[in-house]
Amino acid sequence: MRTGRRALLKGLLAAGVGAACRPPADRRIAGRVVGGSVERGHLLREGFRPRPTRFEEVPVAILGAGVSGLSAAWAFERAGFRDFVVLELEDEPGGTARSGEGPVCAYPWGAHYVPVPPPGNRPLVALLEEVGAVEGRDADGRPVWAEGVLCREPQERLFFRGSWYEGLYPRVGASARDIRQIEALEADMRRWSRWRDARGRRGFALPRATGSDDPEVRALDALSMEEFLVRRGWDSPRLRWFVEYGCRDDFGTSLSRTSAWAGIHYFASRLDEEGEEPAGFLTWPEGNGRIVAHLARVCGERLRLGCLVTEVAPRPDHVEVAWTDAEGRPRGLRCEHAVFALPRFLAAPLLAPWRQRPPDFLGATQYGTWVVANLTLRDRPASRGFPLAWDNVLYGSPSLGYVVATHQTGRDHGPTVLTWYEAVIDENPRAARARVQALTWEDWKERILADLSPAHPGLVGLVERVDVYLWGHAMVEPLPGFCWSRALAESARPLGRVRFAHTDLSGMALFEEAQYWGIRAAEGILRDRGRPLPSGLVHGG
Repeated sequence: MRTGRRALLKGLLAAGVGAACRPPADRRIAGRVVGGSVERGHLLREGFRPRPTRFEEVPVAILGAGVSGLSAAWAFERAGFRDFVVLELEDEPGGTARSGEGPVCAYPWGAHYVPVPPPGNRPLVALLEEVGAVEGRDADGRPVWAEGVLCREPQERLFFRGSWYEGLYPRVGASARDIRQIEALEADMRRWSRWRDARGRRGFALPRATGSDDPEVRALDALSMEEFLVRRGWDSPRLRWFVEYGCRDDFGTSLSRTSAWAGIHYFASRLDEEGEEPAGFLTWPEGNGRIVAHLARVCGERLRLGCLVTEVAPRPDHVEVAWTDAEGRPRGLRCEHAVFALPRFLAAPLLAPWRQRPPDFLGATQYGTWVVANLTLRDRPASRGFPLAWDNVLYGSPSLGYVVATHQTGRDHGPTVLTWYEAVIDENPRAARARVQALTWEDWKERILADLSPAHPGLVGLVERVDVYLWGHAMVEPLPGFCWSRALAESARPLGRVRFAHTDLSGMALFEEAQYWGIRAAEGILRDRGRPLPSGLVHGG
């Protein structure tokens, strides 16, 4: 039987939230579906591989202008090495940290915050200092974070049983058993946050390479987060929802599809070094797009947009890169080194040695599908209970709720932009992508308004635009057994003069991981060229 678009839409709606949410007949909501260059990217699947007739000589080519590729460029620049170019498929850099802007304000299309890093994460502190997030140093030399960048209050609220409440755990009406279990979880996460191995390393750190590889920590990867909860007898529906929300929020995965190591990492790595207080959030109206814009400015004219890389061929003494420019003309680069800052699923079609016989480890990396929408409102929506916060979550919804792009501006009245997120979870990621791509903008508009309207009476009458971004391969999924697998370790090994840099190599799509791999790739190339990495880019205690 043929499945229609409306049937697909029904399958994506939460039970009981399917009521029509159409605007009044005399007012039309504008908007569109935006997204990556799917047509350009799919040319690779069709064997599109024009051969350039001329090759431009350049010492280093960086392929991909997501956070990893831009971080490699930033590290080169900090080291005084400027002979590189960056090729990016899209017309805007940033990958899943990109942003947009409308008449009300700038807004994110993906990642929208960075946890306050510990002083030992010197590369991230240095970058954030350049971006203007650090306003000075205290007597101990620790960064003092700018008030305008630290997420202002109120930070989080939850829509539960018809009203909004502060925080993300639903405490109202909770039983004594519910409370015992959430308190037990919190105590266990504090314990893991304080845990140190024989070398003094944290069990769970950002970036993960600075943390422990002790067998006690690694063993958690063999379990799913669901199995972890079951083994402890934690079966409270509220607790399960809360933990699964964390998995969906950071990884786009369910309890059963999240490694327990990754699930614990979500909670434990975000507590301070004493394991007591959660780290603050650094955020901007456009989210991490603010950092991307800075990194792009560092690249300057060396960043080339609208470039489709079609082949990467490592040779004994150089690397040849074939690509087409925005007009579709074949181009070529002959490089001494290359940084492959692209997702793993592009490695087999692009890397010439792997095209016919891809290594087995490439198949271990799987990706989740995400939908992000920006709703432009002419005024703030009505709410019952706790007031509008930066992060606004709906209990029991398939979505992750929304963040308020104007929150950091201090404007608490008038027009605003709500950035809505949903991780589309399916045991079959390919089926999830197909379902998402089968829906029209009208379908998505109805889906989003149906999700939010129960929490905001009269919302539809305030909405001016709904713009939707479809992320088919949004980010790597930390499946059970993957985060400490041999396949993941093998993915990071250089291929001749090609070095890899991407969050895929960490198994978690986090800003800290992207920066780590970009700097690491740059460090390897600088070392091969007899140049040191600046001390400020080395993680320290």
